[in-house]
Amino acid sequence: FNSQDKRLDRLLQVVVMIMEALEGFHHKFSYEIVGHSGDSPQITFVSWDKPANTLSERYLVCEKIIAHSQYCASGDFTVEATNLAIKRVTQTEADDYFVFVFSDANLARYGISTAVLNKELQQDPRVNSSIIFIASPMNEAERIKTELPPGKAFICLNPQDLPHTFKQIFAQSVKED
Repeated sequence: FNSQDKRLDRLLQVVVMIMEALEGFHHKFSYEIVGHSGDSPQITFVSWDKPANTLSERYLVCEKIIAHSQYCASGDFTVEATNLAIKRVTQTEADDYFVFVFSDANLARYGISTAVLNKELQQDPRVNSSIIFIASPMNEAERIKTELPPGKAFICLNPQDLPHTFKQIFAQSVKED
């Protein structure tokens, strides 16, 4: 699919942007980068205890993502991955909890309803969870966004829009507190 809509390229840009933004803040923020595919709902690329601190470590994370995408089975574990992420993020005491789910919005193809996704996104009121669509086959992201509560779904087809998207998410979480 990357040759058609560049979703893998966008995902890699997002991953690098996140790792670079958090560089130097490991004493303040803990993060984990976990993917999902048709193979599994949980493929850890960066673990809580081992952030990608150097340029070469960030490069290796991207290489792992690319390699996995080349050999994984088709399928979608968005719902299961969201469930696991929300449970994992709350295992350690923290001031705030955030889960950002990145998706290609290809949910209908796998029979995933917006209602089920919404239930998972809102399973724990302590967690600020959002889904960010980085692709939109047949305007699927727009449809899903309108069916989810305001502020739960974002469409970011251009990685340059990601800082603004995160700003919206963080501003919304401050309003809710």
